[in-house]
Amino acid sequence: MDYKKTAISIVELVGGEGNVQNVIHCMTRLRFNLQDQSKVDRKRLEKVPGIMGTNISGDQFQIIIGNDVPKVYNAILENSAIKMDSKGQKSSAKGKNPINAIFDVISGAFTPLLPAIAGAGMIKGILAIAMAFGWMTNTSQAYTILNAIGDGAFYFLPIILAVSAAKKFGSNVYVAATIAAALLHPTITALLGAGKPVHFLGLPVTAVTYSSTVIPILLAIWIASYVERWVDRVIPSMFKLILVPTITLLIIVPVTLIAVGPLGAILGNWLSLAIGALFKYGWIFAGLILGGTFSLIIMTGMHYAFTPIVMNNLATKGYDFILPSMFAANMGQAGATFAVSLRSKNKSFKSLAMTTSLTALMGITEPAMYGVNMRLKKPFIGGLIGGAVGGAYYSAVGVKYFILGGNVGLPGIASFIGSTFVLAIIGLPIAFAAGAIATFIMGFEDIESEEEQEATTTEETNTVDTKSELVVAAEKVFSPLKGEVKALSEVNDPTFSTGIMGKGLAIQPQEGKVVSPVTGRVTTIFKTKHAIGITSDNGAEILIHVGLETVRLEGKHFTAHVKDGDFVEVGQTLVTFDMDAIKAEGYDLITPVIITNPDRYQTIEPVKQGRINTSEAFLALQ
Repeated sequence: MDYKKTAISIVELVGGEGNVQNVIHCMTRLRFNLQDQSKVDRKRLEKVPGIMGTNISGDQFQIIIGNDVPKVYNAILENSAIKMDSKGQKSSAKGKNPINAIFDVISGAFTPLLPAIAGAGMIKGILAIAMAFGWMTNTSQAYTILNAIGDGAFYFLPIILAVSAAKKFGSNVYVAATIAAALLHPTITALLGAGKPVHFLGLPVTAVTYSSTVIPILLAIWIASYVERWVDRVIPSMFKLILVPTITLLIIVPVTLIAVGPLGAILGNWLSLAIGALFKYGWIFAGLILGGTFSLIIMTGMHYAFTPIVMNNLATKGYDFILPSMFAANMGQAGATFAVSLRSKNKSFKSLAMTTSLTALMGITEPAMYGVNMRLKKPFIGGLIGGAVGGAYYSAVGVKYFILGGNVGLPGIASFIGSTFVLAIIGLPIAFAAGAIATFIMGFEDIESEEEQEATTTEETNTVDTKSELVVAAEKVFSPLKGEVKALSEVNDPTFSTGIMGKGLAIQPQEGKVVSPVTGRVTTIFKTKHAIGITSDNGAEILIHVGLETVRLEGKHFTAHVKDGDFVEVGQTLVTFDMDAIKAEGYDLITPVIITNPDRYQTIEPVKQGRINTSEAFLALQ
């Protein structure tokens, strides 16, 4: 088995690193607690080389590996940002690039929204074209309805994004949607837009427009995930249903209004002052910096802070020098997405990239940014480079924006009509080409198509070495327990009952002692002491698993009398356990005894049925 390849496939197919709350392993399987089990691709997982099967037990998703499970577990930790403490709890991943972490959160939260924002973006693009050619007026009822269809996903973006972000952060999606809905409530919008001071319990609330913003709601739901978990821990079970969401809402909505949301507004005000000074003294660097960062500014919602400056410039000077950089930023993102559409080999993703590139040219960049460029990371940087190049050009030649048109894409080029119109038109393909070229040079890791994924899985499966030499000499395995012999089919765990782990029998113990069934060496005694692996001198690999799900006892009620590597003889005590205490905690003590390398034998047959004592003949291997 290629442990690294198997580990990488497992992390991807359980929904990615962000979907893993914690992971531990027992003697035979990886045990995942996931944010969302619906993200798991069980069909493909079970085709990965080294995986014998999967199982769901309560809120735990289990992947059956067998004897190699510790190596696969270590490979997962070595080849991903998932880091676990001694109890299998997820810890912070030291050294992970914080920029990549932010991109992962944003792109991961936006990926499920792609159909909605791509469709809505296309409608807005069509409307922009219809307006530009005079086919429709913005006062017609048809325009009003179509505009609502296209604009709804963006106006209420905080609500649908809150749902997706809650899944990403592992919090309640309906509480998250309620937080966003409160921020967009008409009375709150009216209150914040009235121009009068607003206070909540004596604390000032800064007037902020939350519609179409991204960063404020992401921060709010991120904080809410911690508040919700903390409240859930301290509230008694009988009151959780009512008090956990109530307390979370009462904390998060005011905190967002008072601190989180206004943070963007405050930064925006400072930014607008800095941009004004930059254009006054910085010349070409002003456009380069603004064009290269405007896509980031739009994400935060801080671009609204530029509105007073733009309006003042148009009123006092008759032109504006800021909005041309916004045009350049949009063209840069469109160019980057266009490059993705040319280079991607995934047909469906190629189509998505081409479509969103067109909507970005129309001035609707969200589908391109969140659906393609940020998802692949490097193309987003390519788009920023395109915006910087276009913005630098506009500053260098002194392009001016004369008419407040409301669209910063191709339908809005009439806003440039004036003394610098030709220079403004030249700048659009410059920014577009710069974004595309930068993306081509940097490259990106393409999204695999389903056909490629299936082919990779098939190829990996076909490379597994299935050859094994049959053991000629017969061998007897003696009973490791005193009790009642049962068929594996009677074990209430599909990992054992279906024979995934191998062939053998089970014993319902009548005494809390496990002895060696063969002469050989202890290959593994799990740290929780509930499972022992032994290899006989003749090569039989035997797993003795005391009870079902007893790994959760973390060694309580078990005592080990041997350690890894010890030589043992038939009848030597391996582990003792307190049967009454384990039963009292609700665990089934039926103990599977499995031959985990059955391919080395022609037959594996039971020797005795019914009651059995330790060291009596149990299985015959031939």
